[in-house]
Amino acid sequence: MRSWLRVSWVLLGLLAPLSNAMGAPSPMERTRAVLEEARRIVDSPKTHNEKLADLSALLKTFLDTDTMGREALGEHWEKFSPAQRQEFLQLFRELFQRTYVQKLLLFEKPDFGYVGEEVQGTQARVETKIITPRDEFAVTYRMRRDGDDWKATDIQIEDLSLTTNFRRQLSRLLAKESPAELLARMRRKYGPGGTGAEDEL
Repeated sequence: MRSWLRVSWVLLGLLAPLSNAMGAPSPMERTRAVLEEARRIVDSPKTHNEKLADLSALLKTFLDTDTMGREALGEHWEKFSPAQRQEFLQLFRELFQRTYVQKLLLFEKPDFGYVGEEVQGTQARVETKIITPRDEFAVTYRMRRDGDDWKATDIQIEDLSLTTNFRRQLSRLLAKESPAELLARMRRKYGPGGTGAEDEL
């Protein structure tokens, strides 16, 4: 009897991690859940500003803007002090979310197609499509595993990587501006009360 109890406890110990892994959403499932909720928000009768707020709140848990921001700065990351890095990541989060949210709101009654996923360890690529009455656009999400969750570390719309686009802009600006000057520019546009347009620094 005791030997059977010991075997049962061992089996439970082995199966528990497997059960947790099976219960965690796949990269595709995670992306689908976010996009379907985004579609519901875009199609809702709410005002434009209400939709912006709802989409921003939704995407905060899906977009890994800290990783995106570090990649966008590239070699310039070392030029920033710890305090400047923290402020940059906060401002970059607002910039990236505003860019992606505004792009979603541009589409008239968007629908989403789910093409496939490729997972390699803790990294993944999810291929999707934005489908409108007039056009289709390929959208690829590069993702990383974060515990039992998956977060997007880059978004590519057709052939344009949003992170790469910002890296080019930042490199151009930091060739003639100091980190403090760049942060002042971003603060005016993307700090509290900022009115900066999406997709530009």
